[in-house]
Amino acid sequence: MQSFSDPIGLDDSDLRTADTTGRAAPGDPSASGPPGRPGRGHPAADSLPVVAGVAAAMAGTGATLALLDIGSPLRAPFTLFFLIVAPACGIAAALRGLDPLSRAVVAGGGAIAVDLLIAQTMLALHTWTVRGGVAAVAAVSLLLFLLAHAWRHRGRGTGDRAT
Repeated sequence: MQSFSDPIGLDDSDLRTADTTGRAAPGDPSASGPPGRPGRGHPAADSLPVVAGVAAAMAGTGATLALLDIGSPLRAPFTLFFLIVAPACGIAAALRGLDPLSRAVVAGGGAIAVDLLIAQTMLALHTWTVRGGVAAVAAVSLLLFLLAHAWRHRGRGTGDRAT
């Protein structure tokens, strides 16, 4: 199973094949990296933080454009990206035990469900606005992130707290 810190399935096996000088063994596929840095021949590992940063910037721009009611040709696609990605990331944070593909599929479906439930609730209460919908999705996504974080770190506090 892949881990969050190792998103493309790399492990330490390529480091074990390196000799004491830091160079990879001859014929090792990890030898394609720079000298002295075995296992760095995987370009996907280097580009993953860049892709995540671009996605976060797109989502933040979409939310900002919608909340400030700025007319731009990028408003609709970036806001739609935010409305799907923000709840999906919140749900995916709570599903850390699943493999990456299952987590992505469940988080995507859950994000659409969250968006539909927020829209249905706001329509039923006659409070629907674009700004309100984006703000509600942001609030629910933040709540999902915080709940996942609290659930992961429960019971790690010190037992000798003074009351």
